Parts: sequence; C-alpha cells; structure tokens
Amino acid sequence: MKYVINVVEDERDLNELVKSYLEKAGYEVRSYITYDEANAHVQDEDVHLWILDIMLDDKSGFDLIERIRSVSKSTPVVFMSARDKEFDRIIGLEKGSDDYITKPFSPKELVLRVNNIIKRVYKQDVQVEVDGYIIDEKQRKALKDGEELELTTKEFDLLMMFVKNRGVAFTREQILVHVWETNYFGSDRVVDDTLRRLRKKMPGLNIQTIYGFGYRLG
Repeated sequence: MKYVINVVEDERDLNELVKSYLEKAGYEVRSYITYDEANAHVQDEDVHLWILDIMLDDKSGFDLIERIRSVSKSTPVVFMSARDKEFDRIIGLEKGSDDYITKPFSPKELVLRVNNIIKRVYKQDVQVEVDGYIIDEKQRKALKDGEELELTTKEFDLLMMFVKNRGVAFTREQILVHVWETNYFGSDRVVDDTLRRLRKKMPGLNIQTIYGFGYRLG
C-alpha cells in the first residue's frame, strides 16, 4: 500500500519539486495549486498527510487546515512557508498542524520529516511494498511472490534503512552509523559487501550507486 500525500503549493516549480521527491520516496502524491482545488478534496478518505503552503491566492493554509480538521482530526498536516515568524508556527500548532518547515528548505529534509510523521501516525502498518517485494518490519521478513527471502540481520537492517528513506542518498560512513551504529571499528567495505549480497538476493530492488558518494534506493 502506498501512502497518499496531498501537496498544496501555488509556486508550480516548488510544487513539482516536492511532488518529485515524495514520489521517489515511494508516496502517491496529488498536487494542487489553489485553495479551491485543494478544498474540493478535503473529504477524500484515502489521504494520509497534507502539506500546505500558508499563502494561497485569496485564502490561506490556515483556512484550509480548518476545513481538513472539520472532516478529520487525525490526518497529519505539515505547513511550509516563506515566513519564518513565531506566531505563524504558533497559529499552525493551535490549528492542529504536526510540523512547520520554512522556505527555502531541502526537499530531502521535508521527505525525512514526512517519513517520521507517517511512521509515528501509521505505526500499525508494518508491511510495505517496494519494487515488487513485500517488506514486513515487525516480523523482519522480505517476500517475493509469497516466498520468504533468506536475509541476514544486517542485510535486513540495510534494507529497512533504504526503505524508510527512499530517495535519500547515503555515504558509506552514514550507512555504517545507521546499520552498524557506533560500535563497529572495521572497514567501511563491509557496506559494499553487505549491499552486494542484498542486491543478489533482491535483484529487482532499485538500489542505485552514486559514484564518488554512496548509495540510494531510487
């Protein structure tokens, strides 16, 4: 199942950029330019998260979150704004937002924040589909066509790091910290070796090599 995110941003280039990064991270994204376009979809029941620009034509993201909250008290909402003002953040929190990010921002940072909110709010959903594989984090299983793949502990940990941060590039050093934590003192070639085995066992997984940098799940 893909999580559905509604993006409401009147700057078309930024709207497309955010949409692109979220789609690369494995989300289904529906983008809207105006308040009226978005308002027509506040009652859609399959939306898992909203990302709202504060300034929208003759209305605002604050108006839109009130409409969203009239339908759902629990669907997460993230505000993004060029105005780094404390009262905007406070108003956003008072109206029920879950996060606030100031423009200009790194799309990767936005994806990481969205990942964290989705994980927290929908933690009961432990199975995800990635490139034709079913990943069950709770049972620590990866399946292809109903058949369980034999993954080692570190292979599965590496897989989950990429799955939870799809579209984010990691250096070998960052992967060591995420997967082997701080108690590993060997060569970072262990990352390459583990990744090679993971690719062999899951050839359909779109893990990309970024030459001179590291790896990412595309």
